[in-house]
Amino acid sequence: MITFCYVYVLRSKKDGKFYTGYSEDLKGRFEAHQKGRVGSTRDRKPFTLIYSEACLDRRDAMKRERYLKTHHGKLFLHSRLKSYLTGCKIS
Repeated sequence: MITFCYVYVLRSKKDGKFYTGYSEDLKGRFEAHQKGRVGSTRDRKPFTLIYSEACLDRRDAMKRERYLKTHHGKLFLHSRLKSYLTGCKIS
């Protein structure tokens, strides 16, 4: 059985900023963010999951996460989510 690792982007409903991460358990990780159990996002909850990708292994997910945090990665996300992000700045 294939186990995927997910790259995801959250948008804070509190400050409108984005958070990019990866996890093998997307649902569980999202719930952890929502409940304030992730230190880096604790003060920014609640969140909306706005984007996710499935990768075949953890290494690929880590590389993809790093890419999405770059200038070109943010441009990719903006293009991919154009209708959703109308009027939003990815920071």
